[in-house]
Amino acid sequence: MTAVRYAGGGLHSAEVPHVSGTQSPFRVGGVVCQRDCRKGRLLQQCRRTRGNGGGRVASRRTDGLCVGAVVARTGRSARPGEPLDYVLDRLAPHLARGTDGTGLRPVRLARRDSRCEADGARRAVAELVRDEGASVVVAMGGGAVLPAVAEACEVLGIPCVSTVFPWHAYLYGGGAEPPVRPRRWTYHFAWGLDDIATVFAEMWERVGSGRTVGALWNDGLQGRLLRHPRHGFPPVAAARGHTLVDPGGYREPAACFASHIRRFQETGVEIVTSAATVEDLALFHRQAGEAGLRPRLITCSRRLTCPRANAATDGLRGTRIATLVYWTPRHPFRSSLDGTTAQQLARDYRRATGRLWLQPLGPAHALLEVAAHALATAPDPTDRYAVAAAVARMRLDTIAGPLDFTAGPTPNVALLPLAGGQWRRRHDRAPELALVTTTRLPGLAPDADLTVGL
Repeated sequence: MTAVRYAGGGLHSAEVPHVSGTQSPFRVGGVVCQRDCRKGRLLQQCRRTRGNGGGRVASRRTDGLCVGAVVARTGRSARPGEPLDYVLDRLAPHLARGTDGTGLRPVRLARRDSRCEADGARRAVAELVRDEGASVVVAMGGGAVLPAVAEACEVLGIPCVSTVFPWHAYLYGGGAEPPVRPRRWTYHFAWGLDDIATVFAEMWERVGSGRTVGALWNDGLQGRLLRHPRHGFPPVAAARGHTLVDPGGYREPAACFASHIRRFQETGVEIVTSAATVEDLALFHRQAGEAGLRPRLITCSRRLTCPRANAATDGLRGTRIATLVYWTPRHPFRSSLDGTTAQQLARDYRRATGRLWLQPLGPAHALLEVAAHALATAPDPTDRYAVAAAVARMRLDTIAGPLDFTAGPTPNVALLPLAGGQWRRRHDRAPELALVTTTRLPGLAPDADLTVGL
């Protein structure tokens, strides 16, 4: 492992560490890559094919600064990826003009589709760097995409900013704890698994103190992180006097939850917490009802943070489900680029797309704010080391909230505060996300009471 040095909270080095176990290199356009068979997948271990000097990455384009975005335009997470597509269209004219008085030079925006796949994400990063000359890459997404984007940017030595994914999962997504190699180029703003657990526990306590909570977690990386004895739910639940009942992980997609339901009944579970897909949670809800188990409350993250595509027919209608909230039009924040409020952004999104706002809309806008601010404050925005260092020392008030990359909880990470919400169907309108607990956002008041079963 080559030596590293801290630079304003970030980790940077001119060298790419050697990775063993690789086969002979192959070329992807102007990038030389290798296949790593250790995990049976493509590892984009890339090196530049010609010298660049001063930290400048060689590319086919030299027409000014570029922010490259990895966007989920097709695949299973395409709907949550729509806000980033919208924000790119919205801010492109503003950034192309530059900003007087802030030092921001004209910036071009480019995007590539991740297809919601790890290989697609790596390919998107390589194309943004090789074909578009991206000075910084931005991304948002879930478990398959973000670790792949971060991996590709680390190997290529390109500054990257990402969001909308728990930082523990982002940092430990490769399965190593701590990571085998420190993050040198990639930065992330979001919340931790412990933050989710704390908000969920606040909602459990609306049922009563010292509850018995059933854990419905899968057997993959997500489930392992949620049940982690230090980073996950167990320490938070224990500290607040709750008992977690974890029958073990299930394989996605699930076929039967009989063993989980039986264990929950034997232990007197009143509340269920999960990060299941809508389909798996609906299956659990149906089978639990058939067995006579009726939880008073279900807390669930993941897809339940967005409106369900078929809320009237997906098997969860009438279920008392609470979830985490990281952004709404009511959040009291403004864009650092043009002063747009959260409410204005949500209104404009609906006018442009015909769709209701989604939670990723605010963080998607903040991604471009962070990238633009880094390019504006770096001594030389064409120098990748200078741009990465600008992110590492950044403190910025964004439309998603204040971000401070110098304050931890770990290098290269800034925190976003969480609230708790519950989906409500009001008359004949689409379900709305009501705020039910906002203790971590003192400037934001709840607008509804949490509904629980008897």
